Amino acid sequence: MVRKEKDPDVEDRTVNEAYDTSGFVRTYFSGTFGLNSIDNEGLDIISNVHYGQGYNNAFWDGDEMTYGDGDGVEFTNFASAIDVVAHELVHGVTQFLANLEYQGQSGALNEHFSDVFGTIIKQKYLKQSITEADWLIGDTVVTEKFPGKAIRSMKSPGTANDFDAQPDHMDNYYTGMADNQGVHINSGIPNKAFYLSCMELGIDDCALIWFNTLKKLWRTVKFNDMMEISVETAQELQKQGGINQVAPKVIEQSFAQVGLTQVMA
Repeated sequence: MVRKEKDPDVEDRTVNEAYDTSGFVRTYFSGTFGLNSIDNEGLDIISNVHYGQGYNNAFWDGDEMTYGDGDGVEFTNFASAIDVVAHELVHGVTQFLANLEYQGQSGALNEHFSDVFGTIIKQKYLKQSITEADWLIGDTVVTEKFPGKAIRSMKSPGTANDFDAQPDHMDNYYTGMADNQGVHINSGIPNKAFYLSCMELGIDDCALIWFNTLKKLWRTVKFNDMMEISVETAQELQKQGGINQVAPKVIEQSFAQVGLTQVMA
């Protein structure tokens, strides 16, 4: 143990970055949704840093967070990137709220919700508007030698780097077996729908809709299920007067633009 809750900064910069970024994520969920830590039961957030040698990743293992320092060639310290930290911690939130199976469409939605709140929290952390934001995931952990500008793009899936295979429409849905049947690939489709929704409704209304949608999902949920529940959730929140009155229609239209359609009642 290097730094505990309420301890002052230590000499290790990476420790302080992991402490600050993960704390910001926890505070966002607590202040916005009343969520008591990752599991809503006050789970301690344990961050392991300096993992391995030149490790190019960060991950939630079901109980704790682990961060690599990057190889110093194409990647740098992962604990310093607020969107990466939020993305991985939200895998924990998803685990405890919906436990989405990590393969196929449910796995792509698992990745989607992590990207959604990764980009929301990044904008909050940087105090950006939706028009100022770059809508990129992982742009601060890549170096100039990395073949691209980021790991993923919410605004333009498939354009973040030279090997970005994300589609932004169901017409290009990946049907292969790689990547656990495309969990990182096909998440580009709902990611684009989220971006389109935000541009019409703003990020706060969409955050509320997506969080309340997540709480209603189940382990093997499909894209169409999530779309229908998000529209229903928007309708419920609209009736409560908590969001923009046009939200249900905007959500429906955003999903339609990526090839997911339904007829609203």
